Amino acid sequence: MNVGLQNRRRTILLVDADPHGRAILRKALEAADFSVGEAASDQEAERTALRIHPDAILAELTGDTAADGRMIAERLKARGSKIPCYIISTASDALVGSTSLHNLGISGVFMKPVDAAIVIQSLNARFALGSAVHSKDGGHA
Repeated sequence: MNVGLQNRRRTILLVDADPHGRAILRKALEAADFSVGEAASDQEAERTALRIHPDAILAELTGDTAADGRMIAERLKARGSKIPCYIISTASDALVGSTSLHNLGISGVFMKPVDAAIVIQSLNARFALGSAVHSKDGGHA
């Protein structure tokens, strides 16, 4: 259930070059009443995000340019987007020494294998917090 949204479903964009990984997380998110868009690459993710206007993005962190959550977050931030972007990673050492995740516009990191229940709980908490801020300040989240 999406708290504070009346009947509006939240939309999540999944970005991962691995179709199997996307399918597993998509099924869990849809079972939790999220709408889900998918992309296999950075370029596809950027186009899809502009088309579906997701409430959050979950993006694989990879060493190549196929689907890299850091690149997606940087591009969206450069366009003035405030969409929360979460990284899904198997390589925790890829984050060491990188620019601050917050400076890149990244809201959090989930390590693979991803526990879908934790992802869903985190997203719901983020959206509930955003709704509370939105209602307190008269609509300026």
